[in-house]
Amino acid sequence: MRKVYSILAIALFGISLHSCNILGDPTGRNGELTGVQSNGKWRSETPLGMVLVPRGTFTIGKTEEDIADLQNAPARTVSVRSFYMDETEITNSEYRQFVNWVKDSVVRSKLAIFIDEMGLAEDGDDRGIGRYAFMDADTTDMSEYEKYMYNNYYGFGDDLYEGRRLNWKVDIEWDTRNYIDQYYAEVMDSMYLPPSESFNGERAIDIEKLQYKYVSLDVAEAARNKGRNRSDYVKSEVLKIYPDTTVWIRDFDYSYNEPMHNDYFWHDAYGDYPVVGINWEQAKAFCNWRTKFKNDFLKRNKEQRINQFRLPTEAEWEYAARGGLEGASYPWGGPYLIDEGGEFKANFKPQRGDYAVDGALYTVEAKSYDPNDYGLYNMAGNVAEWTNSSYDPNSYEMMSSMNPDALDKDNVKKVTRGGSWKDVAYFLQVSTRDYEYRDSARSYIGFRTVQDYMGNESFIEKKIKYIN
Repeated sequence: MRKVYSILAIALFGISLHSCNILGDPTGRNGELTGVQSNGKWRSETPLGMVLVPRGTFTIGKTEEDIADLQNAPARTVSVRSFYMDETEITNSEYRQFVNWVKDSVVRSKLAIFIDEMGLAEDGDDRGIGRYAFMDADTTDMSEYEKYMYNNYYGFGDDLYEGRRLNWKVDIEWDTRNYIDQYYAEVMDSMYLPPSESFNGERAIDIEKLQYKYVSLDVAEAARNKGRNRSDYVKSEVLKIYPDTTVWIRDFDYSYNEPMHNDYFWHDAYGDYPVVGINWEQAKAFCNWRTKFKNDFLKRNKEQRINQFRLPTEAEWEYAARGGLEGASYPWGGPYLIDEGGEFKANFKPQRGDYAVDGALYTVEAKSYDPNDYGLYNMAGNVAEWTNSSYDPNSYEMMSSMNPDALDKDNVKKVTRGGSWKDVAYFLQVSTRDYEYRDSARSYIGFRTVQDYMGNESFIEKKIKYIN
């Protein structure tokens, strides 16, 4: 009997040793604390079209005379962390990529829903409309996890089709001469304005159909309220994302601007010009899509995801606009608006009624004039730019001195910076504050995005010293 107990004890001890090896030292490194092994050391990659703005401390606000005497930007010392910023304002071409993606997504959704409702996915004919069915229409190739989600989550909420994957492997055919069948023609027809509203013999896309849906989590609000119920802070947004091209007419009474209304956004002649007619909420939606677009690519390639693209805070914008020049009036220093060759340094309204003397009547290409010392173009003039911050005349008194951001979700006034092609020089100053309502679009307001730098910020300082 004692022998049996001994064997049992040895067996249990052996199991215990084996368990310790599994749980305590999975890499077999003699029980040392080695940390979770990653696929490789993280190196922050500069996103295409962006420049790195290194962390630093600066004086935000009016260090010079406030000519307008608004007293809404008292000088204050603040610090910001490192971030990437678009070297130019988001262009028409870049925003059209977003619009085209949404248009494609809407069409694919319409096709997939039509196929599902008509039972066309079961005909086995991949040459017809059935090729656009939801990816889970055929469950034979689904993983066990996908089957579980399909059976337990999809089709039970307010949106019966939420969560189901679209088929992006098949191209959308837009040429009416190549429509696949009558079903396809019926679905595509729903994307256009009726023939009675056609102009010059061409039917136009119904831009009201171009809606982008996304979900965001208000982390800051949840943290402050110690929210345990995550769903209370998850917000679903659905909004129309096509630019309001009528701003070119509505912003100016008794002024002939129809050519800009007709051509500015969609024509290739203006592809590299800054997009306008975008309100604050649409700019936020673009940031969400840009993040999703990049992360979807990284996920397909089994790479680690990036953090979000977003609008800059007001402090980040001013810090970047100064380009490392402390106390400067303009991004290039100051106080002069004309260089040694007699050329203007930005696109604005230099004289009463004279918009063209600086080389442009309206906007100019986003990469025009000289960049500031951080490599950023048109941080003054061309178009004013949305920031993430809410406007309050006293916000500088309230905000933190570390990564300040006066964001109030109930405040509909959002800060714009930099001045535009129709503004006088005062609004081009890096410390001048202005605002617009978040649901308003203008012919002189655009935006650019930023992304937080992740990793060792001292590496940036070493890199800058090496370059210099």
